[in-house]
Amino acid sequence: MTTIHLHQTTIATPEQFLAGLTDFGPGRGELFGNSTDKYLEVHHEGPHDADVTEGSNGIWERLHYDWTDPPRVLMTTTDSNLWGGASGHTYTLTELPTGKTDVDVVVVRDGKNVRGRLLAVVLGVFGTRILGKELEKSVHAIEAHNDGGSREDPQTPKQRG
Repeated sequence: MTTIHLHQTTIATPEQFLAGLTDFGPGRGELFGNSTDKYLEVHHEGPHDADVTEGSNGIWERLHYDWTDPPRVLMTTTDSNLWGGASGHTYTLTELPTGKTDVDVVVVRDGKNVRGRLLAVVLGVFGTRILGKELEKSVHAIEAHNDGGSREDPQTPKQRG
């Protein structure tokens, strides 16, 4: 079993990041590169949880998302072609005194077959770098999606130059 700890700071609010993380509509791959529309299937979506299959490049997993206790999102793997056991993700979103948001991610990979176990070993060595780059891309995409992560009142019109 491999555990990877990732950390990123964003100008998006915790609410904006949560909204991106729990947006299971078409185009999800624009925010999360490891979740393409080809694999995306929403089995259930409620106000504080979802059951979603997602993946890319021949790797898929079905995840139960639980955000009943924001700013924490638990993503538990319930089925996958590679991952089993204790696999999943935990996102913790903390607003900092600077107004930025700390995004703390823990990824657990427990391979359920030979390919999964081999990939878990590779992720144990290179996972922080590989998944860290993906998290950074997601953070930038969520910021761009939210017009730069603006914390202005959404009711206040913005001046465009």
